[in-house]
Amino acid sequence: MNLFTTERLAGLLPRIRTIVTNDILPLESAYLQGSFRVVEPALKSLREQVKQQGLWAPHLPEHDGGLGLTLTEFGQVSEELGRSPLGHYVFNCQAPDIGNMELLHQFATPKQRECWLEPLMRGDIRSCFSMTEPEFAGSNPVNMATTAVHDGDDYVINGHKWFTSSADGAAFAIVMAVTNPEAPPHKRASMIIVPVNTPGFHLVRNIRIMGEEGDSYASHAEISYENCRVPASNLIGEEGKGFELAQLRLGPGRIHHCMRFVGICERAFDMMCSYAVKRELAPGKPLAGKQIIQDWIAESRAEIDAARLMVLHTAHGIDANGAPAMRQQISTIKFFVANVLHRVVDRAIQVHGALGITDDTVLSYWYRHERGARIYDGADEVHKSSLARHILKGYGFSSNE
Repeated sequence: MNLFTTERLAGLLPRIRTIVTNDILPLESAYLQGSFRVVEPALKSLREQVKQQGLWAPHLPEHDGGLGLTLTEFGQVSEELGRSPLGHYVFNCQAPDIGNMELLHQFATPKQRECWLEPLMRGDIRSCFSMTEPEFAGSNPVNMATTAVHDGDDYVINGHKWFTSSADGAAFAIVMAVTNPEAPPHKRASMIIVPVNTPGFHLVRNIRIMGEEGDSYASHAEISYENCRVPASNLIGEEGKGFELAQLRLGPGRIHHCMRFVGICERAFDMMCSYAVKRELAPGKPLAGKQIIQDWIAESRAEIDAARLMVLHTAHGIDANGAPAMRQQISTIKFFVANVLHRVVDRAIQVHGALGITDDTVLSYWYRHERGARIYDGADEVHKSSLARHILKGYGFSSNE
């Protein structure tokens, strides 16, 4: 419990934790030793149980089958679900679907809502988000070569994307493509829905992440768009508003991710402490007795608590005043919490010794897949530079960069 926990949430969190502990965590071993598809049937069954218990899609409004939580409340749910790599999926609030749901919820036409949003909210289909291109630095997303050219009542899309997460098995992609090449940089791109069965949509490969290819939902794809023709009615919002929509998607999305990171930290912290107490260096001499281990535990506790409060403070500000008003805080939590995650998981692995780098625990999985936390959604260095320039502006500093 903390000062951001509402009465409604106080009743929900124990129910969610019970499902994670009793039903989701036991599936991790099969996932870590096998693949996502191995556990998919069991996850599908759990998703139905979550629906029946009235806990489905906590981020959605009640009239759309969700719980109608505020961002601050959902952030705390995200922490609970983040204790397992499978948690968010079971509750249908996993990235990138959650971001696509929120985007379509605000801007979908009635037809788009019927065809794509409603099945997505029900969990009948999955989606992906196609923005990053291997030929350009992701830290400057206005540089992209993918184009969507008008041809009659259609767009014809050509381009090359990668890290289109969860494209394997998805029903549609939301693609960022240049529609207005002569416009200013942030007015050139638009977001367009592309069904994955459209001719010209090619899933080239699932990209191997530190040796792990992944499959189904748990994957990152390279995509080629070759004369991919879709109706112009698949445009989301207005033409040239792609980056504006992306910013609306990113603000709440960073709360989701950062609180998931906090959940990972808490699980890794618990594993670290439990192992330190039971692992003996010699009879009657547990690892926990070593000062360096105690130092790691103390540092981790302080960092996790600080990270949580920073994120919930930012979420509360977004709830009250909107994401634009909390822009600098959003940048701050992104790099701060990602680095806390990196340090806590690393310490937990070190405490576990050789066991920590095996797939007999979930720690090595997180070390592989969450190293990217300091890269995706903007590299740490970009966010730090942005924050510093904003602070220094108040001291009279101006930059031409």
